[in-house]
Amino acid sequence: MSKRTGVILDVRMQRESKSFTDALYAVLTAAGLFEGPKFMLSGLSGMAFKFTVHEKLLPMSVTAYGQWGTEHRRAVDNLGIFLVDDGGRTRHDSFGAYQRIAIDCVKQSLDRGLACLYWIPEFGVIHGYDEDDRVFYVQDGWSGETQYVLYDNFGLNFTPFWDCMYVGERVMIPLQDTVLESLRLALEDWETPHKTLPDLSLGSGRLAYSFLIRALQQGGFDSYGAIYILESYMTSRIEISAYLQEVQSVLPGLEEVQHLYAKLVEGLRGPFAAAISEKNSGKLLMQVQLPSLCSALKKALELEERAMQQVTKISGQYPDRKRSTLPRWGAHTAR
Repeated sequence: MSKRTGVILDVRMQRESKSFTDALYAVLTAAGLFEGPKFMLSGLSGMAFKFTVHEKLLPMSVTAYGQWGTEHRRAVDNLGIFLVDDGGRTRHDSFGAYQRIAIDCVKQSLDRGLACLYWIPEFGVIHGYDEDDRVFYVQDGWSGETQYVLYDNFGLNFTPFWDCMYVGERVMIPLQDTVLESLRLALEDWETPHKTLPDLSLGSGRLAYSFLIRALQQGGFDSYGAIYILESYMTSRIEISAYLQEVQSVLPGLEEVQHLYAKLVEGLRGPFAAAISEKNSGKLLMQVQLPSLCSALKKALELEERAMQQVTKISGQYPDRKRSTLPRWGAHTAR
């Protein structure tokens, strides 16, 4: 039997949500591992609820929602899907060895008909390879064009780290359990002010609102980053509202949470549209509209705080074995 020299999978990634969510959705739907709209995957995985803002509104805020190994594994675990997350720092002496192993793992996954998530940056999808040319075919979701990554350049980018993920089979989890866990993940994100300690320049959850509003009021922020953060935030809150609309009958009390998020989205639409203007040169933040936008964001913060208080009540009605059961070897002992 001759060795395969390449494969190209029919995968289509489209940037609409967080890049990880967009890439995961493309990979899973192409493999028949997830059915339904993207907002359902974003909600069930808990990714829609993640909100982090740098104090200067740097664009990296959108992907700086925590330690990826933990954040992504918990998100995909809640979908019942097997995940292997491979990554590290490119400056490490061992990078070359890890790179060679990862290249083989990507090809093996593609041979099984499963595309891979890949940090370009941001996250994209590896959907094929050519052994003769020693290249991977990559989509970033922004255009329909394929990018090419040489095997020798795999993992190398302008950030100091590399990351690649492979998915496997799926087990079915009752919808009520998945929805409940997505709410608990959301609550953890909301109540954790700094997800990337010891760095205190990034605020998460409710603190992200304070960082965003303060920067918009004081000025001196990254304009591109501000627009990117605002658009990502708005998209995620629309996703949350749509997700909760779909699952609100699954848990008693969830209708109130959905109502609050729907009200939040409706209150932001006008100020948001007025604050970001599209010109021939690109998108611009309208300075004169920032006071109105900040006022709307303060109201959104109040609504989301009320929503999370309701989530806390809902969560408290059910046992939480993931957070109340001590691991066999303890939480911090060596294994």
